[in-house]
Amino acid sequence: MLSTLHDMQTRLNATPHLTRLGRLFSQTILLRVGDDEFYLTFEKGLLTTVQPGPSRKTPWRFALITDAGALARFWEPVPAPGFHDIFGLVKIGRGRVDGDILCLVQNLRFFKEFMALGRPQREVAA
Repeated sequence: MLSTLHDMQTRLNATPHLTRLGRLFSQTILLRVGDDEFYLTFEKGLLTTVQPGPSRKTPWRFALITDAGALARFWEPVPAPGFHDIFGLVKIGRGRVDGDILCLVQNLRFFKEFMALGRPQREVAA
């Protein structure tokens, strides 16, 4: 899981349109997958640190909570309905969002596209 998050960090930093979308986003968020916790710190749209948890001392703005199976299906190249979106996970009962929902909604496109970076890159036909 940690290697996937670091790959997502590299891909985010190499995606100019996404860093432009997140240029006003500087927060720490919690990604809880089963019993594993990861604190993702963003500074002006760049993922600066990925810190494994758990930690009671690390403040976070909002959290995405899901299970490993659901996240694996979310990260498939073409996810099935319900697994295609973070709110789809919530709707089918395989995910939960906690904390400052307004912060999430204000940065929704950035966060959703960031989470989709865990999917394998598709090759574009020339």
